[in-house]
Amino acid sequence: MTLPCSDMEVLLHGHLDGELDAANSFRVEDHLRTCAPCASEYHRLQELRAAIREGGLRYRAPDALRARVLEALVPAPASPIAPTAAGWWQRLRLSQHLGIPAAAFAAGLAVALIVPRSSPDLEQELVSDHVRSLMANHITDVTTSDRHTVKPWFDGRLDFAPPVVDLVGDGFALTGGRLDYVAGRAVAALVYKRREHVINLFIWPAEKNRVNAEGAQSSVSNGYNTLRWSGSGMTFWAVSDLNAVELQEFMHRFQDQLARQ
Repeated sequence: MTLPCSDMEVLLHGHLDGELDAANSFRVEDHLRTCAPCASEYHRLQELRAAIREGGLRYRAPDALRARVLEALVPAPASPIAPTAAGWWQRLRLSQHLGIPAAAFAAGLAVALIVPRSSPDLEQELVSDHVRSLMANHITDVTTSDRHTVKPWFDGRLDFAPPVVDLVGDGFALTGGRLDYVAGRAVAALVYKRREHVINLFIWPAEKNRVNAEGAQSSVSNGYNTLRWSGSGMTFWAVSDLNAVELQEFMHRFQDQLARQ
């Protein structure tokens, strides 16, 4: 049996249970239309869930287990040392009562808290996404130079509102935007052009401890220039074969226009 695409295995289960946000649901549905192995696996999961729901396969939990679960749901006294940790620890305690392995619970918690973090692997992934968008001729999902069309297009497709600015007067023409998937979460990709050079600007919410503006960090990966900065509660990554000086200019023009909005 051919296994489904590795990056779809978790998402298929989430989509089946209605646990995905709009962007990821859209991504799964789009993928299932073009990938026969994943579509077959999704159909198998649907049949398995239907079989499990049949009355003959149901097992009523003992009253003693029900009492233990209800006991575990009683809120614990607030901790002055780590109040934010109490919630997940109580959920871990509940998972143990229910027989869920702690490792599986921790893995699920990690997925829920995923935020793309800066690393060489992340930079390489972004460069690969940039190249793939050019090779697959899928640079934009919404193709327009009107930021008032691009910005609302993301509504309902992402769990955040990416800032969109028009830089045509500065020599960087907005050509549209698309959804992308980076380090386990849906992100926005704005597409700009400088002469014949394409700039992919990837955007997602900054980590909670990095919501303030951070200075730019530039690098080169596989011959492509990358530029990372943060501000307005967002993390920005620009990737292009444009030279480093003009990519820096793009960043400054973007920041200036965003400050005026």
